[in-house]
Amino acid sequence: MKLPNHPQIEIAPISLPKRNPNGTIVFTDKLVELRAQMIRRHGFIPPILVSDDYTIVAGEDWYLAALKLNKAEVPVLRESFASDELRRAYSLADAKISSLTEFDQDALSVELEFFFEAGFDITELGFSTADLDFSVVEEVEPDKAGKAEEVELPDPDQIAVTRPRDLWLIGPHKAYCGDARDSASWDTLLASERADIVFGDAPYNVPINGHVSGTGRHREFAFASGEMSPAEFTHFLRSVFKNCVRFSRSGSIHYQCIDWRHIREILDAADGVYGEFKQLLVWDKGTGGMGTFYRSRHELVLAFKSGKAKHVNNFGLGETGRYRTNVIEYPGCNTFRKGREADLAAHSTVKPTAMVVDFLLDCSNRGDLVVDPFLGSGTTLIAAHKAKRRGAGMEIDPLYVDTALKRLQGVTGIEPVLAGDGRTFSEIAAERLSEREED
Repeated sequence: MKLPNHPQIEIAPISLPKRNPNGTIVFTDKLVELRAQMIRRHGFIPPILVSDDYTIVAGEDWYLAALKLNKAEVPVLRESFASDELRRAYSLADAKISSLTEFDQDALSVELEFFFEAGFDITELGFSTADLDFSVVEEVEPDKAGKAEEVELPDPDQIAVTRPRDLWLIGPHKAYCGDARDSASWDTLLASERADIVFGDAPYNVPINGHVSGTGRHREFAFASGEMSPAEFTHFLRSVFKNCVRFSRSGSIHYQCIDWRHIREILDAADGVYGEFKQLLVWDKGTGGMGTFYRSRHELVLAFKSGKAKHVNNFGLGETGRYRTNVIEYPGCNTFRKGREADLAAHSTVKPTAMVVDFLLDCSNRGDLVVDPFLGSGTTLIAAHKAKRRGAGMEIDPLYVDTALKRLQGVTGIEPVLAGDGRTFSEIAAERLSEREED
């Protein structure tokens, strides 16, 4: 087989190549900018294929990027075509065949992960956060249709290791024992950082049966467990929402959960605090709960925007874009605990990890800071870890902080460390529990 000599590369004045008069491709501003970014990063332009009269046959996007960058010259490969028809056929075929490429999603996920860890902006490679998060979506998808997640809640008779104002560090994640109404708690948890997204699951102010346990004792740190009037509950939520906004960046999306009984209070609490009420989402738990006048099968998640800046919206983007509606279906969690249920009923329903992961994938980017003002059993921190975000949670109940830490350690394999102290959770537990035994 006789191979032709390789055409010689010429360096031509940028005014010499001519755009294809029969071109069929629409070169968007985004495409040209991506090519320009490649030229900036790598410092060269691949040769543009032209005919004998310098009409561009292939590589017109590179030519337009060079124009955008005010380049004086471009490399060209000059090729002689037997006829104008063959030139046009080559140009059209090159454009069409290039568009037929498909990615091996598993291999692509590995490559994108590599470049993200190396500090590349993957959008400069032409990909979106949705493309980067493809592997995360694949991991959590089975959780939506599988059996209900099981979460063990703390025994109220157990002695807590955590003390108020403890800040725990778990790899890139943090958990603080404090009151979300107190701005000082937020300062301790976040320091100079600000939340990129918030997921909050406030207590629903639903009365506990009998209000106290059989022994007549009730945990002093429980709040919003039915003791507040509608006005007081609205004020309670509003004080937390103000801190959520104050300690988050403008444009961040805040998901706040509530049940149907308190729609008025949460809307009144958010009015004038948030920049926009973006959407009302209905979580379909699959089965009805207790009750006689229509068993409740759903809970509500209200999506607000902090400030007025542009928000992150990842659904529907890229090859891996997802179809999302305002009715979300996830099996509810099976929770079990030792001891008295009434003492712990102040905490709202444990949310499925897969549901929170999906929210984080929807409206945040890889490495973003996720904040939960009502951490509870720690689902948001686990979701942040699975979604490859950073989690920071606040919880007023020391026993629940302990539970959140143990659950997160089980997922990450990282033992929590007490900030400012350096000792691990197990070391602190041994010391504090021995102190109480001595008392």
